[in-house]
Amino acid sequence: DTQRSVALLKQACLDSGFFYVLDHGISQEFMDEVFAESKKFFELPNGEKMKLLRNEKNRGYTPMLDEILDPENQVNGDYKEGYYIGVEVPADDPQSNKPFYGPNQWPSEEVLPKWREVMEQYHREALRVAKSVARIIALALNLDADFFDRPEMLGDSIATLRLLHYEGGQKTGQVSNPSKGVYGAGAHSDYGLITLLATDDVVGLQICKDRNAQPQVWEYVAPVKGGFIVNLGDMLERWSNSIFRSTLHRVVLDGQERYSIAFFVEPSHDCVVECLPTCKSETNPPK
Repeated sequence: DTQRSVALLKQACLDSGFFYVLDHGISQEFMDEVFAESKKFFELPNGEKMKLLRNEKNRGYTPMLDEILDPENQVNGDYKEGYYIGVEVPADDPQSNKPFYGPNQWPSEEVLPKWREVMEQYHREALRVAKSVARIIALALNLDADFFDRPEMLGDSIATLRLLHYEGGQKTGQVSNPSKGVYGAGAHSDYGLITLLATDDVVGLQICKDRNAQPQVWEYVAPVKGGFIVNLGDMLERWSNSIFRSTLHRVVLDGQERYSIAFFVEPSHDCVVECLPTCKSETNPPK
C-alpha cells in the first residue's frame, strides 16, 4: 500500500530520520547466508584478514579500533572490524579513476569459496531495495516517484556494502561505557543519502533524536528479524532543506558479540545537490 507507506515514512523522516523496512523481497534464507559468510571472514586468522587491508579505494578490511567516529568523546577507536565492498569497476576502466569506484578486494576462492558470489548478489539485492525506498521518499517529498531513479542519481549510484563485526566481551572484555568514552561505534550521522542496515538479534544501536539537547537522550533501536533499519544521511537533510532529518546514532554493547551489515547509497558523481523544488517556500527559503 504505497500511500500508507508514504504517510508512515514521511512521519518517521520528520521525526527521527529512522524507520524499518519489511517485506522487501530479500528472502530470510539468503539474509542468513550473507551473515554466515560474513562471520566466516571475520573468523579467519588475523594474518589472512590483514592481506586484504583497506586500500586507497576504501575497499577491503578495516581492523579493530581503526575508525574513530566521535573523536571528541572517544578514548579509543570503535570496537569493531569491518570489510568494504563497493561498485565493481575494472582497474583499466576510466570510471575507476573516480572516488569510490574501482575493483574490489576479494578473499581467495581457496580460503572462502562462494564468498564473492554471495556478496555481489547481496550488493545487487540491497541496491534494488534502496531504490524502492528512494521512490517512497520521493513521494513523501512531493516529487515524482522516479525522481531518484535518474541516471545522474541512483541510476549510476555509489553504493558501498560494509560488513561489520563487534567483538564479544569474552575476547576483549570491552563492554561499552559512554561515560569513559568506550563505544562499539562512536556517535555520528551518516553523510550520504540513505543507509540500509541489517543486524543480528543483538541489541546495540542507539539514536539521539535531538543532538542539541543537554544532556543528550539516547534510545535503543530494537532489531527486527528479516527487516532493514533505514536511516537518512546528511546529504538528504541538506537536499530537503532540513525538512527531513539525519540523526545521530551510535553502537553501545553489553559485551555480546554482534554482526551487522550496512549498505550506504549515494547518487552518482555527476549529481547536483541543491534545494529540492518542493522543499522551499517563502517561510523556508533554501538554506
